[in-house]
Amino acid sequence: MRTHLTRHVVVFALVALVGASVAVAAIRVATTVKAAQNATLNTKILVNQTGRSLYHLVPEKGKKFVCTGSCATIWPPLTVPKGSKPVAGPGITKSKLGTIKRLDGRIQVTYAGMTLYRYSGDSKAGQTNGEGIQNIWYAISPTGKLVKKAASSGGGYGGGYGGGGGG
Repeated sequence: MRTHLTRHVVVFALVALVGASVAVAAIRVATTVKAAQNATLNTKILVNQTGRSLYHLVPEKGKKFVCTGSCATIWPPLTVPKGSKPVAGPGITKSKLGTIKRLDGRIQVTYAGMTLYRYSGDSKAGQTNGEGIQNIWYAISPTGKLVKKAASSGGGYGGGYGGGGGG
C-alpha cells in the first residue's frame, strides 16, 4: 500500500513540475528586435520588444567586448537565454540578427554584426537619451548603420567606458 501511494505522489509531483515549467516558459517574453520610427532622431531605429531604443558601442568589433563591469550596468546588453534565438520583429532583416557569447557567458544579440545594448537613462519607449554619448554610443537603423543625428558630450555619465578593458 505504501509503495502504491509513493508512486502516485511521485507521478503527481512530476506532472506538477512539468506544468509549472510550461507556465514559466509561457511567461518568458521572447527577446524581439524590431524597427520603430523615432521622433527625436526623425528616423527608424532598432528597439526591443517593449519599444526601448537599442544602441551600439563603436569600439566593439567582432569578439572584442569593451562594455563590461559597471559599463554593462549602465548599458545593459540585450541578451537571450542560452539555447534560444532573438526574434526578428517588424522592419528587421532576419539574416542580420545574430548572437555572440559575452565574456561572462551570457548570449548577446547582434544586428549586422554590431552588439546591441539598452541605456539605463532611457526610462520609457521612444527615448534616445543614450544617442551620441561620448561620441561612441549610437542607435542603429534597420539597414544596420549607425544613426548619428544627435550628439552629446555625455558629461561623464557615458556608462563606465574607460577603454581599459572593463571589469
